[in-house]
Amino acid sequence: MPDTAHTPDATPQVNAPDMPRPRVREVPAHDIGGGLALLLGLVGLLAGAGVTVLGARFGADGKTGLAVALVVGGILVALASLIAMCGLNTVAPGQARVVQLFGRYRGTIRTEGLRWVNPFTSRDKISTRVRNHETAVLKVNDAYGNPIELAAVVVWRVEDTAQAMFEVDDFLEFVSTQTEAAVRHIAIEYPYDAHDDDALSLRGNAEEITEKLALELHARVEAAGVHIIESRFTHLAYAPEIASAMLQRQQAGAVVAARKLIVEGAVGMVEEALTRINEQGIVELDEERKAAMVGNLMVVLCGDRAAQPVLNTGSLYQ
Repeated sequence: MPDTAHTPDATPQVNAPDMPRPRVREVPAHDIGGGLALLLGLVGLLAGAGVTVLGARFGADGKTGLAVALVVGGILVALASLIAMCGLNTVAPGQARVVQLFGRYRGTIRTEGLRWVNPFTSRDKISTRVRNHETAVLKVNDAYGNPIELAAVVVWRVEDTAQAMFEVDDFLEFVSTQTEAAVRHIAIEYPYDAHDDDALSLRGNAEEITEKLALELHARVEAAGVHIIESRFTHLAYAPEIASAMLQRQQAGAVVAARKLIVEGAVGMVEEALTRINEQGIVELDEERKAAMVGNLMVVLCGDRAAQPVLNTGSLYQ
């Protein structure tokens, strides 16, 4: 199904709940290439170690004051390098890092590879890959009150990492719950089979219904920074307790439709036969003979069994 979440010109109205406006949106974090940061950190560690060793040598030569200063300075440089290297992060494809500094959101790292940010920040991983969520088989009542069973699969991904992290408590559980709520809401708004030809039904208008499902899902999970790519019904059936009765109803409807088509075709064939007989002057038929011929042809054309011919040795009037 095509993505319909961002087509405002053709977007129908959906009865979705009013979600609160997001308080935070994703922004890029202030990060630099991790290769340069790693090189500087290693240089700092080597420099700190070298200064410490040099201070120890001065201490052996009796220069105690200079030795203490060099040792302390070397340790501080090495410690600062270690702390700075704690800001290194690896970001895999389809992954992002949400950066916080003392509880405040500072941005999101989406650039792949080795990156460096402020080492005093916390960096939470969040997947931006495409995911599937399939609901369990739900039992609900359709618009006519008939119990039906249905299940759906939703393809989605995190679009705004800040909203997914801070706007909802658990965006995975949020998507799962909202998907089930949307499926139930769509199911109770439409019948499984519509009595009217122009009415929408779950079985007869699957494309239109799934489009409405995608739109409602998008409205429900947009607050969590989630983008709905596609949604489909994977299971749709009457509940077992009424399945046999509804199957008989469907079969009866199919038989009536077939009979209607057969009668329409038979009437056309009889009309064509009478027209050609009159045009070619094969035989003169009065109204009674026409009625008999029409009756016989309709029986032959509309009957379920092969016709049994009857040979009339007399006339039509005897």
